[in-house]
Amino acid sequence: MRRTALILSLLGSLSLSLLPAVPAAATTTTIAWAPCPEDATAECGTLTVPVDWDEPDGETFELAVARRKATDPEARVGSLVINPGGPGGSGVSAVLGGMGFTPELTSRFDIVGFDPRGVARSHPILCSLELARQAPDTLSIDSQADFDALLAHNERYRQDCRERTGALYDHVDTGSVVRDLDALRAALGDDKLTYYGISYGALIGQLYAERYPGRVRALMLDSNMDHSLGTKAFLDTEAWTAQDSFDEFVSWCEATASCALHGRDVRAVWKELLARADRGELEFPGEPGLTLTKMTLVSQAFGAFYGPAYQQLAELLAALESGEGTARAIVTPPAAGRQEQVINDSTRIFCQDWLLPVRDHREWARLLERSARIAPDMLVSAAAHPITAACLGTPAPIPNPQHRLRVSGTPTLLLGNALHDPATGYPWAVNAARQIGHEARLLTYEGWGHGIYGRGPCPTEAIDAYLTSLTVPAKGARCEAVPPAEVSPLRARPLPGPMPGLPGWTYNLS
Repeated sequence: MRRTALILSLLGSLSLSLLPAVPAAATTTTIAWAPCPEDATAECGTLTVPVDWDEPDGETFELAVARRKATDPEARVGSLVINPGGPGGSGVSAVLGGMGFTPELTSRFDIVGFDPRGVARSHPILCSLELARQAPDTLSIDSQADFDALLAHNERYRQDCRERTGALYDHVDTGSVVRDLDALRAALGDDKLTYYGISYGALIGQLYAERYPGRVRALMLDSNMDHSLGTKAFLDTEAWTAQDSFDEFVSWCEATASCALHGRDVRAVWKELLARADRGELEFPGEPGLTLTKMTLVSQAFGAFYGPAYQQLAELLAALESGEGTARAIVTPPAAGRQEQVINDSTRIFCQDWLLPVRDHREWARLLERSARIAPDMLVSAAAHPITAACLGTPAPIPNPQHRLRVSGTPTLLLGNALHDPATGYPWAVNAARQIGHEARLLTYEGWGHGIYGRGPCPTEAIDAYLTSLTVPAKGARCEAVPPAEVSPLRARPLPGPMPGLPGWTYNLS
């Protein structure tokens, strides 16, 4: 669960020729590597796996993979499989673009990324952008009629996506992804898995350890999900961590002379901007006619906290307040596009992993009121609340429902988390570590943002040592925060990951 902008236009139109899965007698067990079309310095290939792992001789699809070989073959440890989060982050794009790993890792591991089923090059979930744009605003469901309209929209959208995507649409849960990952491990020739996953990629790692404990070499789980939570606890904890990030932004602005709102009452400025957005009077600076709703304004702040991009957020808020000049959006509003444009929307993955029922408008209103008490400035999490709304009406049972982790018999798993992560709050990591038990070791980064790898020497060197030499940090290990303006260049390149979208989460796959 990264700081990338929401740019639906970057998802582009995906040809329906990508859609069909093809029948095959069996899965493949090897990968035919060839130079990647986008970048010949990396290798790409596919692995044939079942659409439904319970019917291994049924329909199949091609799982897209990419790798960069270890730069020092004599020191090579094996493959390091990565997943950059989401759901919906492209591991292939991450390998092609560079994950920002140190030479310590790139010299000793083949860095291997895969697009999980339903994502990007791996038989993408295809949906109508026109329908996606018709999703009701999360903060504008004011009556039972509005709630019923949301459910009706969700059902229309599900049917549209299912018709465009085919049978795979009902088999994109993370439990199935874990089985794909084990098939990939075997195809790479590794007896045991070495893995780095961030955010939703950490959930993949958690569930892999639960299902295949004897096939784990090392799992680095950066920015952890807590897959044990029900509706109220999920929304409560997400509202809390979004507000915590806002509080940290306010503190930074009060202490930093270069902040565009330094010396001002930041909360008062924010409150007035929310009020103007609620009245339909808040236009994006330099973009006449582009009006921000409360939800899109909250999304701007939420996106900034991933970096964190405090300076950029302060400049944006100042420009929104004055209405003068121009400012760079943190979460870019989607372009108009064509009415029939087709997008890859990975919301369905979340809906098959999380059953978060809400009975009616009255219960939804209570949940929003509760979130607003927990998060008086942010009101909601710009990631959690929209995707919960987008999944309402999903028929039960779902393939991979929430449960407490049951991990036993693995080597030590390394979990890492920032204290002030806007999306995967620190309490989630603490709770996940407790569920795993003595097999877990938690590394705490005492700073801000989403993802701890690359945030200064302390977490980066600890993670490198764990992955290369299986050296585990001491119990209770903590890494001092790096000031937001001094974050390592390893963090300079944004990676795919969750940002608020329509109707759930969509992704920048560049």
